[in-house]
Amino acid sequence: MLITRVHFNIVFLIFLAISVQAADTFAATAIVGGTVVDLEGKAPIENAVILVEGERIAAIGAAGSVAIPDGAIQVDAKGTWLIPGLMNMHVHLGLILPGKMAAELANESEAALALRMAASARETLQAGVTTIRLPGDTAHADLALMRAINKGQADGPRIFSSGEALTITAGHGSKGSKRNYDGPDELVKAARTQISAGAKWIKILISGGIATAGGDLDAVLMTPAEIHAVIDAAHRFGVKVTAHSGSPTATSIAIDSGLDCVEHGYFLDRPTLKKMKEHGTWLVPTIVVSQPATEPFFKAIGSPPWYLERRNSAGIAHWKALQMAIEEGVNIALGTDQLPHEPNDGTTATAREAQYYVEAGMTPLQALRSATIEPAVLLEAEDEIGSLEEGKYADIVAVDKDPTEDIKALRNILLVMKGGKVYRNNL
Repeated sequence: MLITRVHFNIVFLIFLAISVQAADTFAATAIVGGTVVDLEGKAPIENAVILVEGERIAAIGAAGSVAIPDGAIQVDAKGTWLIPGLMNMHVHLGLILPGKMAAELANESEAALALRMAASARETLQAGVTTIRLPGDTAHADLALMRAINKGQADGPRIFSSGEALTITAGHGSKGSKRNYDGPDELVKAARTQISAGAKWIKILISGGIATAGGDLDAVLMTPAEIHAVIDAAHRFGVKVTAHSGSPTATSIAIDSGLDCVEHGYFLDRPTLKKMKEHGTWLVPTIVVSQPATEPFFKAIGSPPWYLERRNSAGIAHWKALQMAIEEGVNIALGTDQLPHEPNDGTTATAREAQYYVEAGMTPLQALRSATIEPAVLLEAEDEIGSLEEGKYADIVAVDKDPTEDIKALRNILLVMKGGKVYRNNL
């Protein structure tokens, strides 16, 4: 009888634990009192209710139009503006920059890399960034982290990753122990290898770059045949291709081959930008890496003089390219090439990037869209994320003023919810 009773108690406790866990997982949450920003420029929903059930938005509307179930958890968001979770389309969670950082991490193991990336993912989420794209990281730690987050084993943003970027011998990013690929055949096989590993994008480096000493940033380093081969191979699997490029010539060649997206675009000229607009090619500017307001960050991490010189010299052309891209109506999605939460100019890299877009000619609404719905379109995930709508994932951020009036509102994140779970609440 004693054994039976013990077994009964154990079963009952397990059942109770499962029931409590299920209740926590599926309990409805109502965010009440805030103002829901409209990304189409229409009137916002004041004194709104966003009802969240499970991971998704079940209903959204003005108070009184949305029934709040008994027992629902209520989050008082009065006095705040509610926007979709922010997105950052150029993130290296395992980022290593030249100088002091590179020296300190010279012997980093793959295990240590994975832990460092997981810590950065948590901080990214705390900064209000609920979706990121990784255009190249090391040892497929990015793909392992993506799967762990998807399984609920780690906290972090939604990840769309390129796996390892494809570099050519002597090209940008080719230094160190990284394997390089030369010629169309090698690059095609490399692209297929990343796709097989789980990459959702392929990243190629077709011109020079700031972080590689020597050589011109706008040099055309990958051949037209190599560029075309990778893009053709990836597209056959339904996988998009993005290119690190500071070169108008290399970019134009890649666009002709069907390139989906350009990273940085330091020296893009108006004819190339017009071509991007015509073909629907996206631009992820990462303007924050080259502008004066963020120079203290690079000095603080011990960037060497040659790096600062290349950064500063590219910054003038980079700024003009961004201004022209906005004027030409090129599709722009926000990306930083820094960790999304990295401190810059009194805020995060993500918020400062959006602020730069307004300074370069965007309206605050356009800049907000570049950090929300536009990246979702780039990722072909706009049916799931990018705006606050019934049926979409409950990725929700609260700020203390209207970002469509002042994009600096992104400097003060008060609430972060991803998939119906609150990860930060400073309300």
